[in-house]
Amino acid sequence: MTPFLRKILGMNWPLVFVMYALLVCGVFVIESAARHLSVSTDILAQYGSAGAYYAAMQKQWIVLGSAVFFATALVDYRWIRWLGIPFYGVSLVLMAMAMAADDKVHRLTMFGFSFQPAQLGVASGIILIAWLLQALPKAHRWFGAPAARIAIIGGVAALPFLMVMKMGDMGSALVWAPVAIVALIVGGAPFRYLTFIGFIAAGLLPLLYFIALPLVSERGPERIDTWLRMLRGKPVDISAEGYAPHHISMAVGKADWKGVGWKATAEDGSLHAKGFIPRDTAHNDYIYAVFAEEMGFRGSLLLLTSFAILMIAGLYVAFYSRDVCGRVLASLIVALFFAHVFESIGMCVLLLPITGIPMPLMSYSGTFVVICMFLLGLLQSVWIHRKTMPAETTGPAETA
Repeated sequence: MTPFLRKILGMNWPLVFVMYALLVCGVFVIESAARHLSVSTDILAQYGSAGAYYAAMQKQWIVLGSAVFFATALVDYRWIRWLGIPFYGVSLVLMAMAMAADDKVHRLTMFGFSFQPAQLGVASGIILIAWLLQALPKAHRWFGAPAARIAIIGGVAALPFLMVMKMGDMGSALVWAPVAIVALIVGGAPFRYLTFIGFIAAGLLPLLYFIALPLVSERGPERIDTWLRMLRGKPVDISAEGYAPHHISMAVGKADWKGVGWKATAEDGSLHAKGFIPRDTAHNDYIYAVFAEEMGFRGSLLLLTSFAILMIAGLYVAFYSRDVCGRVLASLIVALFFAHVFESIGMCVLLLPITGIPMPLMSYSGTFVVICMFLLGLLQSVWIHRKTMPAETTGPAETA
């Protein structure tokens, strides 16, 4: 059996099947969620509807992402990790360009592609953290100390986090919190250090909320205040600041077991068809609200189960990884997916304030679906090469 065929057969195929099931489901939901958008007459003549157009565009991104996924999976991740520093540096430059660009969602358009560099920053940060936690302790024993590991993780995470917060993209910035926490735990930070960091973070929360957040985000404090008022049952203006959280949570809550059906009309009782779910962002930020209303509780249960299987498979890969780099990579990728799924669903059921964040593999998000498939390809690479010992670990056993 050739090495290439051995790698293909040795892939974690349940993870592959779940990934493509979510991608296919996302295409159908995007077609329904985007069908009310305004598009040019040429697009209408070619595709028939705005929903069909966006679904076709998502299919193109999935084809590109599939090539990236399989290429990444079949290459040993110990070679991909060397992209950590240049990938991280390029993402910081692109985020700086996005901050200077006159775009309310901080997108860049390069070579005909429109994307948000904030997503690149998280992906590159994950690769860099995984590489540094394995490579630096070998360079000098001081880097293996808990304080040094914490400093490495904090330094890599802090810069893109602050830049994204400066952009006002609170949703993309918040995903760094679980990623950094998991990096500290998997990176070997002692419990006493984690407890101390937790107390410091709790003490800084009032300063961050009342001083820092208003400086970097105009709508952030208002959204949090509205969310807290709704949680406590206090009145909010559902025609203004409470419009989105009220109607989105109503769409999810009234769906019942079966939902109103795919592409349901206003006559069927669909709040999305009536325009109560913001149509400009229904196919990306509020994709779960559309899905839950149309597919009901049974669809939501199946969706959550699929994401749970995907993340449990990722933790399984982390457990059987061959080295520190693979273990950290797999764990942080799972943390990133968990953060996106939790935020995306949480804001639709009033567990969290409204934040603009896409749902992995489901939302129409252009390059984000490619980044997600690249990260899942890294996860596959860790699994495929779990029994192949790298040259630097063929000597004394690693102590990390």
